Amino acid sequence: MTDRPKVADCMARELITLTPDMEINHALRILLDRRISGAPVVDAAGQLVGVLSKKDCLRAALNASYYQEWGDCVRDYMNRDVETLDANMDIVAAAEAFLGSVYRRFPVLSEGRLVGQVSRADVLRALVEQWG
Repeated sequence: MTDRPKVADCMARELITLTPDMEINHALRILLDRRISGAPVVDAAGQLVGVLSKKDCLRAALNASYYQEWGDCVRDYMNRDVETLDANMDIVAAAEAFLGSVYRRFPVLSEGRLVGQVSRADVLRALVEQWG
């Protein structure tokens, strides 16, 4: 039996990241312009501190329309309770994590640092390549 591929073997390594102090309207523009559903939020030390999704931005946009101004930062809307996967996790365990979660992608950590992101499609592709 061969070793199963790891999350690190199929994850995306080049990520668009946001910072907690970034203005929410600037972060929203990045998500829209890059056509991505969300992005990891990292602090000055590169540590993952949250994730900002388009749904979070929708809440910010509604607040902005009510108060007639943006003014808030990413930290005011980001999800701080982030589910992550470890870069050394095998793809079968990653597939099980996806089945047990509502998320379509997970930030990937190695020794506590953000090193990538893996999607359902990435894991499915790796499974098909392994046994297809």
